[in-house]
Amino acid sequence: MRAILAPLLVLAVSVLFATSGCRQKATSEVELDKAVSALSTAVTAPATSPEAIPVAAPSQQMREAVEAYKSGKLEDSVTRLQALRATATMTPEQRLAFNDAMAAVMSDIYARAAKGDARAAEAVKKYELLQNQRR
Repeated sequence: MRAILAPLLVLAVSVLFATSGCRQKATSEVELDKAVSALSTAVTAPATSPEAIPVAAPSQQMREAVEAYKSGKLEDSVTRLQALRATATMTPEQRLAFNDAMAAVMSDIYARAAKGDARAAEAVKKYELLQNQRR
């Protein structure tokens, strides 16, 4: 009985670890999709001066950040999310959805960096640099 129990325990633990990584990625993608839909109702202020630089709507910026994240361009995604974070045209509901998405993405990126992913480590460095510049 004990001879069977040990391999089953090892198998169960390995399945648990394997599926936990998949769940994290799925969670971050769900949060990103929620943020995209929440930001699609964003209201942008019209440019009042001729020298104003046109800025993409928050929903478009979020779609671009999601696309970069899903295609593995983690550093680009982090940069786009940080730029979007500075946007003042979000409603409180949109801001909550954005913060949830940002937390899910950064949690996934930090986990990847901890496992030795070089792209994720660069994205973490970029994120921390951008965070320190904000202050």
